[in-house]
Amino acid sequence: MSLRIWGRTNSINVQKVLWIADELALNYERIDAGLQFGVVSQDWFADVNPNRTVPTIDDDGTVLWESNAIVRYLAAKHSPGKMMPDNPGDRAAVEMWMDWQQTTLMPALGPLFLGLVRTAPEDRDLAALDHAAGEVADGLRILDAHMAERSFVAGERFSAADIPLGCVAYRWYALDVDHPDMPNLKAWYERLVTRPAFSARVMLPLT
Repeated sequence: MSLRIWGRTNSINVQKVLWIADELALNYERIDAGLQFGVVSQDWFADVNPNRTVPTIDDDGTVLWESNAIVRYLAAKHSPGKMMPDNPGDRAAVEMWMDWQQTTLMPALGPLFLGLVRTAPEDRDLAALDHAAGEVADGLRILDAHMAERSFVAGERFSAADIPLGCVAYRWYALDVDHPDMPNLKAWYERLVTRPAFSARVMLPLT
């Protein structure tokens, strides 16, 4: 088995990698790492990923970290012209939305998740959480408008762009916050729910 994935299944970033690996029907070995599983603090792991974070992969000697980079790599290697377009403009559009997920949505969704899921109720900063929820909603309104005339983020075909944003959408709908009406976003999300790899790898209890 040439593909090895380090990471715990409840990590949103690890879920991206497991989702695309399953979509591509890849054979891989997953090794629990991070938080309660440790591993990332061991000396040898710093040689694999100096950031000591998950996910990290070793694909027959190609070692990568950063979840969206791994998704790009696996899509380009195993699904060129499909999950990762060949046309430079189309490919850039896929990567644009993947980057947007990290730079626009995650700075607010990350603290919102941590505050609602991994923080005791008595220790929560409710004003900060309300603000974060509003920031996420504002970002998702952009995606909702974008989805008005397409089935998937990059057009009519499921692509690598749907994976990071699909992970965000699941957490958004699973979190106990107000969900403003976004019909295009919801319709796209419901299409993702029908995908076995999405339900198996992403639609897990938030912990």
